[in-house]
Amino acid sequence: MTSTSRDRDLRSQLETLTTEAFRPELADVDRLPTLEIARLMNAEDATVAGAVAERVPAIAAAIDAIAERMARGGRLVYAGAGTAGRLGVLDASECPPTFNTDPARVVGLIAGGPDAMVTSVEGAEDSPELAESDLAAIGLTPDDTVVGVSASGRTPYAVGAVAYARGRGALTVGLSCNRDSALAAAAEHGIEVVVGPEFLTGSTRLKAGTAQKLVLNMLSTITMIRLGKTYGNLMVDVRASNEKLRARSRRIVAQVTGAGDEDVERALAATDGEVKHAILVLLAGVDGPTAARLLDEADGHLRAALAAAGS
Repeated sequence: MTSTSRDRDLRSQLETLTTEAFRPELADVDRLPTLEIARLMNAEDATVAGAVAERVPAIAAAIDAIAERMARGGRLVYAGAGTAGRLGVLDASECPPTFNTDPARVVGLIAGGPDAMVTSVEGAEDSPELAESDLAAIGLTPDDTVVGVSASGRTPYAVGAVAYARGRGALTVGLSCNRDSALAAAAEHGIEVVVGPEFLTGSTRLKAGTAQKLVLNMLSTITMIRLGKTYGNLMVDVRASNEKLRARSRRIVAQVTGAGDEDVERALAATDGEVKHAILVLLAGVDGPTAARLLDEADGHLRAALAAAGS
């Protein structure tokens, strides 16, 4: 196929995508007052949560499958290009400080590598082979989950990542913003959040990007809840790596146990600052090593550890 034919074929594909559709009613938006443009954008953004709500059952099914794999030691791997890839890297990078996960447990792969976080890497998104090599480099296993992320649902890097992962027995999820996408078809769990044409034609960093961020928040957060990384809505596996998080740790222990400041400080000191362990020390009346053993036997679930301790 010649470059002209490839270009014609690509333009034909793009013309069928909702995310690429032109909005004639916005053709003169650049002539409007700034306040009116801001109101129009805000009204557009307000529709995104509703589009995500329509796909909540599919999102929940994917989460249960992801949590099952991760409970067996598997990893959650995001793969995408451009904005979609950056959102995956962002979500992955936020899991260690939020849930005290090993940085290798949630991984973000972006077409073109780290440089693509801030600059465009020519042709990277068009290569399914690049996705295959990126996944091979991390030693993908059947216990892992690969989430391909692509607003169009046709990005070769994302589709290639899902196809490669599925062929090796890994769980696969395809997150896109167009119906009947190649990405959703390639994955076991297809999640298509249709947000409609963008405010700026084809600028999928807008509504599509917002929708993807909301879904990725749900995938990682609820998976971590299922893995026992929270107690109620408290982040009891928080990593106290700065003063704000150390203060949050003390506050969480106090909220759960009702203990005073001195007892909270003693419990945290006895458990090397581990919030779940400190809560067990205070509520179950055990020492630090016993708290660690109880949590280990409960696979990190605080409620189960408390029940085992008779609290």
